[in-house]
Amino acid sequence: MNKQDNKNIVLCGVGGQGTILASRLISAAAMKKGLHVRSAETIGMAQRGGSVYTHLRIGDGAHSPRIGKGKADVIIAFEPAEAVRMLPFLKEGGSAVVSMRPIRPVSAMIGMSSYPEEEILSFLKKQVPDLTLVDSEKAAAELGSSKCLNVVLLGAAALSGALGLTEEELLAAICERLPAKLHELNARALRYCREMN
Repeated sequence: MNKQDNKNIVLCGVGGQGTILASRLISAAAMKKGLHVRSAETIGMAQRGGSVYTHLRIGDGAHSPRIGKGKADVIIAFEPAEAVRMLPFLKEGGSAVVSMRPIRPVSAMIGMSSYPEEEILSFLKKQVPDLTLVDSEKAAAELGSSKCLNVVLLGAAALSGALGLTEEELLAAICERLPAKLHELNARALRYCREMN
């Protein structure tokens, strides 16, 4: 096993976005390559739109599933504010793949707090030179479903090279883990960012 196979990955979002499924697809693809995987999930108040995040450590030398601050190679964020929340885990020179679609908290929706969308995206651009922003609204419209946006982000992460897994390896995990009726949609979702380039 080569050292470049070692990856520390943080996935984050809010309840209902498919964050946990995405982490399990990465784990399945990595294990199929013969890599060791350790993971820790924190679901919190997921059913109420609360934070959901996973730490994934792939490769040798990962004795604990938790990633220390400043040690993540990549953050895959399903929501911009959650990306900011997890940014302390990203190592210097690390990568981030972030959905641009905000999920506003209830307090922002009823006017008790704000959700400064532009400022959040601007902050991410300044803090993370290797940042891939994914227009999730456009992807959902073009794919005809918002339920596969987690796989769109996995495809973007694979395309960036930060994940250490290929589209083909992820597709094999999707075909093993998801019902056959979802294979074609998720295969298109996985290719979406590459075909947009």
